[in-house]
Amino acid sequence: MEFLNPTDQEIRAILSRPTTVAVIGCSDNPDRDSLRIAMLLRDKGFRVIPVNPQLRPDALIGALGERCYPDLASIPEPVEIVDVFRRSEFVAEVAEQAIAKGAKVLWCQLGVIDFDAARRTQAGGLTVVMDRCPAIEYRRLF
Repeated sequence: MEFLNPTDQEIRAILSRPTTVAVIGCSDNPDRDSLRIAMLLRDKGFRVIPVNPQLRPDALIGALGERCYPDLASIPEPVEIVDVFRRSEFVAEVAEQAIAKGAKVLWCQLGVIDFDAARRTQAGGLTVVMDRCPAIEYRRLF
């Protein structure tokens, strides 16, 4: 089974329906893309929950005003979109967590690519967007 990113229409639908998004690898450093994209999503109406196993559990990401979690399973509420800012080697693990969490979309940022994990995640019922950035897609599609 070949992996194909969703159509522009499907990506537009994902981005035009604000919901809860977990940003995996979200930094507390304002110079990092992960925090800038998390803030963009928040400004577009999404509820953003930062996830970063490298940060202290329960750390507050001040720029977002949100508590940080070490992994998806620790988040006590449903998550619809999982936005991955970790290296490609971590996608398979995050994808399994996203399936277990009941997420609807796995979004892998620019340069974050794992075709095998993407196919397994699609087979698990999730929409997968890979090697794309929401900020670029917003500018392109809206």
